[in-house]
Parts: sequence; C-alpha cells; structure tokens
Amino acid sequence: MGGKFQTSIPSITAFPTIHFILILFLPCAFSSDSESASPSPSLWLAPNPSKRWGELFFLLYTPFWLTLCLGIVVPYKLYERFTELEYLILGLVSAVPSFLIPLIWVGKADRSISWKDRYWVKATLWIFIFSYVGNYFWTHYFFTVLGASYTFPSWRMNNVPHTTFLLAHCCFLFYHVTSNITLRRLRHAIADMPERVQWAIEAAWILALSYFIAFLETFAIANFPYYEFVDRASMYKVGSLFYAIYFVVSFPMFLRIDEKSGAPWDLPRVAIDALGAAMLVTIILDLWRIFLGPIIPVSDTKQCLQPGLPWFHGHSTEV
Repeated sequence: MGGKFQTSIPSITAFPTIHFILILFLPCAFSSDSESASPSPSLWLAPNPSKRWGELFFLLYTPFWLTLCLGIVVPYKLYERFTELEYLILGLVSAVPSFLIPLIWVGKADRSISWKDRYWVKATLWIFIFSYVGNYFWTHYFFTVLGASYTFPSWRMNNVPHTTFLLAHCCFLFYHVTSNITLRRLRHAIADMPERVQWAIEAAWILALSYFIAFLETFAIANFPYYEFVDRASMYKVGSLFYAIYFVVSFPMFLRIDEKSGAPWDLPRVAIDALGAAMLVTIILDLWRIFLGPIIPVSDTKQCLQPGLPWFHGHSTEV
C-alpha cells in the first residue's frame, strides 16, 4: 500500500493501452481533410474548421506529455529523485505547451479569426476551469470518500499538489476530445433511430466511456507509489465509478462548444458553462458522500456523514 505498494504488473502496462486509443482514433480523425477542403463531412470531426483543428492538435499533443510522464518518469522511477521543484517543472513542461504552441504557430483554420474565437482557446478555458475546481475541491472527496492521499514532496494549494492541477489539465483535454470524437461518430450512427432510443444509447455510451477512462487513469498510475489508496481494489472498482461522475456530466456539456454550425460560443458563455458543469458534479459528489459514505473504513464512522462539505474546517483529509 502507498509507498510500499508492489505490483506484478509491468510499470508501463497501461501506457500501450492509452497509445492504442490514440492509434485507433487518429486515423479516423484524418480520414477526411482536416482543413475541410473535402465536400463530404467527417463522421468523427467537427464541421467547424477551428474546432476540427483544435481537436486534432490536442490529440497530437497527447503523446508528448503521456510519454514524458508514463513512458519516462514513472517506469524509470525518476520521481525518486524529485523535489518540490522537479514535480512542478514536470507539470509545467506537460501543460504549458498545450496552449503555447497554438498561440505561436497558428493553425490555418484560425488565421482569419480573432484569438478569442478560436476553438482551442475556448476548450482550454473550459478545461482549465473544470479541472481547477476538480483539483481544488473534489480532490478532498478522494481523501474523505475514497481513501486517497498524496505523499510525494510538493508545493500545495488547499492541500492539493500544484503538479496535479497542471497534469489534470492535460489529461482532461485528452479525455474530452476523445469523448467529442466518439460521441459525434455515435450520433451519426444512430441518427435514424427514434429519439428516445438515441438518448438511451448516448447515455449508456457516456457512462461506459466515463467509467473506462476513470478506471484506466487509476490503473495507469498504479506504479507511482506516492499516490496512495487505503484499498486499491475498491478504488479500481467503486472509486472509478465515483471518479466517472466527473465525466458523465462534463462529456456531453463540453461537446456543445461550437458544435452547431453558425452558433459560435463566446468566452463568457464558455466560462459559465464550465462553472455550471463543475457545480453539478459537486452536488452529485456530495450526495454520494452523505448518502453512500466512504468506500473504505474510516476511524470516525460518521466522518463522511457530517453536514457540510469535506474541505470545511473539522473534516480531516487523512483517512
């Protein structure tokens, strides 16, 4: 458990799995001209040229930070020599290029429009707000409900490492773009079905994809010993469902940004939408905390049944 947890799983078991997802979706994404020169619309990509370019950029950027973290730092155990500074640098190197690159090298689809109208700017703002709320507030549900804890050296905000704010931004961009592409393709496939059937199929897919991604992330970092769980098996099975609540809410909401032709979003709407999604997730997580309680034994059995939110004074972050 924790720093002493050992596993027989090779240190990069989940790494090929995540790369498989990229290999699966990128050919589909490039199956039609990404600059919309082709008269036939893509079944996977957005009709909006700026959104199409932005989604492709975020997909192509993913192997960089993913290889750095799960292909180099974790399997070679470079983290054993990391101090607070090295962890912060890792987060910055992973996250900053995701908005610095498209800012400097402007895509063809974005050259004729203002920076504030570019999809990658809107997506970055939405994910920044959502992932910030997730780290600052929801991480404490992981402490009190799931029995998680961070034990690596780090500078922190609200007892949450700064590094996780940065890495979560990269992860969430990848997760949500993947969701966009699959949901768009699914909608094309079921377009001729009755509306209620379409709704049921889409809801089932969102739930399945959310759980899969939540489980995969938990599994992928199993060999990083300083993100600890009281009961790792329960975290895989039940904790992944708790984590999936984030995406059950966010995936369909994030897809709506600039999805309809001729109905672009402005930045205030993007920010309000992200805050609305974050509030809904917060409500659902707290209902779990109150009515279902923790997935692991806690020293004070009433800890998660107390009124109020888990980050208020009196709620321990240790389980």
